[in-house]
Amino acid sequence: MRRSAFFLPTLRETPKEAEIVSHRLMLRAGMVRQASAGIYSWLPLGFRVLKRIEQIVREEEDRAGAQELLMPTIQAADLWKQSGRYEAYGPEMLRIQDRHEREMLYGPTNEELITEIFAHSVKSYRDLPRLLYHIQWKFRDEVRPRFGVMRGREFLMKDAYSFDLDYEGARRSYNKFFVAYLRTFARLGLKAIPMEADTGPIGGNLSHEFIILAETGESEVFCDQEFLDADVLGSAIDYTDDAAVAGVVERFTSLYARTDEKHDAEAFAAAVPEDRRYEGRGIEVGHIFYFGTKYSAPLGAKVALPEAGETAVHMGSYGVGVSRLVGAIIEASHDEAGIVWPDSVAPFDVALVNLKAADADCARACDAAYEKLQAAGLDPLYEDTDERAGAKFAEMDLIGLPWQLIVGPRGLAGGVVELKRRATGERQEVSLDSALARLTGG
Repeated sequence: MRRSAFFLPTLRETPKEAEIVSHRLMLRAGMVRQASAGIYSWLPLGFRVLKRIEQIVREEEDRAGAQELLMPTIQAADLWKQSGRYEAYGPEMLRIQDRHEREMLYGPTNEELITEIFAHSVKSYRDLPRLLYHIQWKFRDEVRPRFGVMRGREFLMKDAYSFDLDYEGARRSYNKFFVAYLRTFARLGLKAIPMEADTGPIGGNLSHEFIILAETGESEVFCDQEFLDADVLGSAIDYTDDAAVAGVVERFTSLYARTDEKHDAEAFAAAVPEDRRYEGRGIEVGHIFYFGTKYSAPLGAKVALPEAGETAVHMGSYGVGVSRLVGAIIEASHDEAGIVWPDSVAPFDVALVNLKAADADCARACDAAYEKLQAAGLDPLYEDTDERAGAKFAEMDLIGLPWQLIVGPRGLAGGVVELKRRATGERQEVSLDSALARLTGG
């Protein structure tokens, strides 16, 4: 994409309403614009990041054996009344009426609807287990939406649901999602720590939240430093090997990890040697729950057993805040100049910066480099405008692409270009061919 053609309305000044780093940088980098309190339009740069995160989440759900579907944003209130959550959920639920005065709601989550789908579609224990998920917009009418996409009212979530015959089966499904979450966040360039958690309005008696470390996080975090050294992606996982999956879960749940809500200073001191104790702040980016028959029993999600009648299935739900992750990644990865995207989620792979677009040699070299980068399967942002060099550098640092390939008339005359790694600030003067070879792996 050429910068001259790309819709990127960056801001020089920080809007007054932006209270935290990710909100400030997302507005300044032209990623989002507020439509109303807690509701945002995703502009092209932000949307690219959102879709890349979504795809990684999808790939890991598929790898764990879950199947994707899509449920609507608007749900019938009757289902929620049947489960007992319609009144219990509270004012965060947006309740509406259609033109026929039927009570409806904008879904804050989908336990009821997915349970109804299952109840009408699966009747035999032989069809279990089932792991289903979708990636869909949700709405929760927060009393005080703030911090941009970190605590908005409308948000994109991946929510998955497991259906099993009994607790043992449900625990195997729970373990699969636990491991899938570890892998998902690692692929996003994050260190995510699973912590025992309360179940909240979803219900149930087994729950973990996944916390990424960030100085601006909303929760205090106390954990074993060993979490931070774990190589989640270092070996493959076979999700058909229940013992291997359970072993990974056992490894991560045997280490001390608590937010301030569940922290016990004495237990922390007893469980973790002093040199391995980590204290900091973190941001919740995922939450998994097992809740047994809480929804299946009242909504009739039962399966037939041989010579034993019917039994309500055991369920779990598993959420990842996809849009929240955009802000969380920025909170965990930024500097004074702007965003520092991990390679896996960056909106473009490399910024190709022509310092003097009017110079024929620079234009020729950059045009050729642009074609070679694209031919190699990379997605470059070609800065081809006639802006001054300082403004180009500032904008490229602000939007945080992993690499900057900088071409100027003086360097080109000497046979070199500059290759900059955004995360470290390291700069190298190399030939254009060498720079392209490093970027393309050629």
